[in-house]
Amino acid sequence: MKATEYKLSFFLGVLILVGLCGCKQESPAGKATEAAGQSAVDAIKTPMDEARQAEGKLQKSAEQTAAELKKSTQ
Repeated sequence: MKATEYKLSFFLGVLILVGLCGCKQESPAGKATEAAGQSAVDAIKTPMDEARQAEGKLQKSAEQTAAELKKSTQ
């Protein structure tokens, strides 16, 4: 749970930093802003994808265990 909170606070910090840097500029630096935004998205997306994969593995394992238990009780 703390890892999720850490990642969320990191993401919010990056967004605030990008926002503050963007306010100081008269014209936005398109490529730099896009790169910073993409890096912030990747920082959240990658762990979420890994969590979904782990969830799928756990679900399969639970289903297999339930099937084995059902076989042994019959």
